[in-house]
Amino acid sequence: MAPAERADTAAAATDPLAWASEAAREWFAASFDAPTPAQRRAWPHAAAGRNVVVSAPTGSGKTLAAFLVAVDRLVTQGAQDSRRRTRVLYVSPLKALAYDVDRNLRAPLTGIRAAAARRGEPTAPVEVAIRSGDTPMAQRRRMARHPPEVLITTPESLYLLLTSAARQTLAEVDTVIVDEIHAVAGNKRGAHLALSLERLEALIATAGGPALQRVGLSATVRPLEDVAQFLAGGTVDDHGQWRPRPVEAIHVDPDRAVDVDIELPAADDSESGQPGPPAASGPVAAGDQRATSGETHKSIWPAVHPRILEIVRASRSTIVFANSRRLAERLCARLNELAADDNAEQQAATAADAPPAGADRGQAPAGEVVARAHHGSVARDERLAIEEALKTGALPCVVATSSLELGIDMGTVEQVVQVASPGSVATGLQRVGRAGHHVGEASRGTIFPKFRGDLVEATVVADRMRAGAIESTHPPRVPLDVLAQQAVAMTAVDAWGVDDLLARVRGAAPFAELSRSQLDGVLDLLAGRYPSDEFAELRPRITWDRVADVVQGRRGAQRVAVTSGGTIPDRGLYRVELDAGAEDAGHTGGAGPRAPKRVGELHPERRQHLLDDDLAREPERHCPPPARSARASTRSAAVPASSSSTRVTASLPTSPRS
Repeated sequence: MAPAERADTAAAATDPLAWASEAAREWFAASFDAPTPAQRRAWPHAAAGRNVVVSAPTGSGKTLAAFLVAVDRLVTQGAQDSRRRTRVLYVSPLKALAYDVDRNLRAPLTGIRAAAARRGEPTAPVEVAIRSGDTPMAQRRRMARHPPEVLITTPESLYLLLTSAARQTLAEVDTVIVDEIHAVAGNKRGAHLALSLERLEALIATAGGPALQRVGLSATVRPLEDVAQFLAGGTVDDHGQWRPRPVEAIHVDPDRAVDVDIELPAADDSESGQPGPPAASGPVAAGDQRATSGETHKSIWPAVHPRILEIVRASRSTIVFANSRRLAERLCARLNELAADDNAEQQAATAADAPPAGADRGQAPAGEVVARAHHGSVARDERLAIEEALKTGALPCVVATSSLELGIDMGTVEQVVQVASPGSVATGLQRVGRAGHHVGEASRGTIFPKFRGDLVEATVVADRMRAGAIESTHPPRVPLDVLAQQAVAMTAVDAWGVDDLLARVRGAAPFAELSRSQLDGVLDLLAGRYPSDEFAELRPRITWDRVADVVQGRRGAQRVAVTSGGTIPDRGLYRVELDAGAEDAGHTGGAGPRAPKRVGELHPERRQHLLDDDLAREPERHCPPPARSARASTRSAAVPASSSSTRVTASLPTSPRS
């Protein structure tokens, strides 16, 4: 056992709340039986002001592990300071999670204040506010004039705050909590957030404040040490060496089972012989000789829809996850149609059997809504109403995309249904973890594959979910497009010396290897030093005084920065790479052949017919094999022997469109 773990164990064995005020101890003892393992191990580090990342399963008390130290400090110690300013910043990758945390913070705030009042101790008022894309403009202006003590926001809204006059309200933040850090650590959105945290660090240092305490939370992440360093970042010394900031990585083993089944309802024979969907195109159909225009397919949906409704009827509350908004809407509509048909049949049977005087008793309403769709395109008020209806039991089912995937506390959800493979073990664990969202409860989920290739992937994913073998997360390295965007934002509000800018940007872990020549190239582009006259129509965004070596934003740069928030998503069904053979043609070193160089992503609708010798294409949604060229043969995926326990009751069509 490491020394840090031995210290955590010793502290937990004595008094895990030794750091807390008497009011906080009284409230916690009245509300909970005992601290969870995640809370026992995280609180000593949080109370000491250290950076810490906690990886623990859903429902293990991570939110309270991160917040209780800061909340206790704000309520009890803030009574001696009457100034209003933001002290705690909570960053959520999902707006729905922000509203959930806002509601859950009310209990400790109210409870600690009430306990202190009973003891005759003074307390400070603590305001909690949300700043996201849904926040009305009037409320945003009010927050700029009267900053809340706890601000809940998203990575993009934090970027906008730092690029506006409202950034001064964050100058005295001492704690930042990044929830579900695994959702951003492995992509450019995370690199964007890491730079925003370094900008926040610079703002606090300019105001004379102490170093920022960073707390990260996640349920599914590996390796934890890399993600912890991503959160903490580092500093650059006088010799240009990057020094990582100290951070404590705490991993809590899951204490509950994950019960995942794969179910394939047998299609009705009456559906056989119906014309199938159009033949699939591209690599999916390349190895399927039966995907011809004249072949007929047996659709699985007439069997899947009633089975999902049966699961919904058997549970108090269910979340059905789909991988697209279109599928979520269609599935929700079909479930409600089937429920209405069932209710109509029951009413007809009741009316035929019961006497006329009592014919209206015990009848289910024909227009009953059993499911509502929940995704990013649903209005804020509707999303909140749907979430509340599910939590209270008024709504039996919600059909969602990833909008309910991360950390939402649904309380009494009994079952999760996943339509199609979740695509990754981490995503599957996050979604199934919404069921039984309490300490010690088992998470139960059912996966319905859509076609044969999906069955192979779902089988592998389900087997690894049971074993907890999640994928590795690796932060991106020096994404220059993110750097260009943040450089415009940084120079739009302040003038920067290029050396100071380099040191600050390198503080973010994804940019630790950034060189001065790379930064100069980005600044040249932003300053209008283009490689060709073809780019002459592009307007420069910054000015670079090369004598003083200072960069500053041009007029209108701030408007461009705030209207272009966020990052280019890492999406696309086809990964584009330079072929290793083409790259080796100009490689004369003796280190052997080079790996293919990734260029970017292509959506199928933008696919171009490119030469096989120039590019390699790989479909990413089907059991990702190693990168291969378009002329490579199709590889088969083997199902682990341990997956023999998976329930398979019917065959599936070969086409993903069935």
